[in-house]
Amino acid sequence: MTKHDLSLFSAVQAAEAIQAGRISSEALVEACLKRIEETDRVIRAWAYIDASEALGQARELDRIRKAGRATGALHGVPVGLKDIVETRNMPTECGTPIFAGRHPASDARIVEHLREAGAVIMGKTKTTEFAFMHPADTCNPFDPARSPGGSSSGSAAAVAARHVPLAIGTQTGGSVIRPASFCGVYGFKPTRGTISRSGVFRTSVSLDHVGGFANSLEDIALLTDVVSGYDQNDPVSFARPRANMLEGAQAEVPVEPNIAWLNFPFDDRLDADTVEGINAVVDALGGRVERFSASPQLADLVDVHKTIYDYEIRQNMAEISENHWPEISVEMRSAIGRGAEISEAQYKDALSVMGSAQNFFAEYFNDFDAILAPAATGEAVPIVEGHTGDSVFCLTWTLAGLPCLTLPLLVGQNDMPIGVQLIGAVEEDDRLLRTASWVQRRLRSLENKGE
Repeated sequence: MTKHDLSLFSAVQAAEAIQAGRISSEALVEACLKRIEETDRVIRAWAYIDASEALGQARELDRIRKAGRATGALHGVPVGLKDIVETRNMPTECGTPIFAGRHPASDARIVEHLREAGAVIMGKTKTTEFAFMHPADTCNPFDPARSPGGSSSGSAAAVAARHVPLAIGTQTGGSVIRPASFCGVYGFKPTRGTISRSGVFRTSVSLDHVGGFANSLEDIALLTDVVSGYDQNDPVSFARPRANMLEGAQAEVPVEPNIAWLNFPFDDRLDADTVEGINAVVDALGGRVERFSASPQLADLVDVHKTIYDYEIRQNMAEISENHWPEISVEMRSAIGRGAEISEAQYKDALSVMGSAQNFFAEYFNDFDAILAPAATGEAVPIVEGHTGDSVFCLTWTLAGLPCLTLPLLVGQNDMPIGVQLIGAVEEDDRLLRTASWVQRRLRSLENKGE
């Protein structure tokens, strides 16, 4: 086996092989660095990477294992971090020259969890400006003329290009689910409050989530287990046990799941090949999917999301916009301007509707194991369009804080990946992953039979 082959290892495979002594973390990191060197001139997934630092971490983790000391769930496994996640020994620049060379004093809480689990922090992946809408220069690994999605552009691209088996992203609208769809990888945004946001650049205290990317369902489950945990400094973090994600991803369903599909007024934004592909998935699931029309109240939740997002992003950007207005993008200035036009009463009303949506879905999942939905409108958009894609098919679920997963199931007319989204009940993320595993097995079984 060559070192280059190691870059194709899943995180679960790599962790098991390292702990068994079949491969070293140093060899795995070397393979990933070689892959980055070969491809990142075009993809541009990384905002910061220090090969010597990454190799130094790997050698130390190999030494720890050889000494017979305790090892963690990701011992020696490389991970990329979206460049809004603070790191004490690497710059955190948030996709803006305003923060050029900025070195935080401490690690984000999720970085502490990763280090405790033995992960190798490879570097910082590129993000749109302040994790909002102004694109980074990252390209889609399947076609450099297309966007990888945003705002977690570099994280999705790095995993798709096999630079690292795992990467951290964030989602306030659709910034994990849509890039995963565009790049043909798994993207998972767990229940709001599952993962701490302390030390992660804030745009919306109500809507920001931390999630991740991987090339398998088990890998994304393992990553989520490692970085999950209660944090008293995060106002949405809950002081209750978390679901075991990896157990969920590996479990068999007790009975075939019930899955819902909701028709929304904005379904006309879907590309024809996306509609065709999702219909084929629904047909293949053998009557387990029921179709419903979304109520006007549900359809209006995308506007509620926008109200909360614009109001809170203006608050969180207040100091930056006051001191650096000329250096902020047009997209961010527009959001700040919209936020200024929203009254406190409108904002509080939107928060009230958000609470009602959460209550509605708490009841809804008594009858359904998951909701099936598009992850994006279609294939990755061309870079020349100047944006990273439409997040409308993610906003309702993000608003309600539901766990959301992209499964890379489809291919569009231009041979670009298209993901399918599954949404689950709050704090039943393991149930969602178990359902996703069933969906995958069902589709693979039919494919193997030639149906």
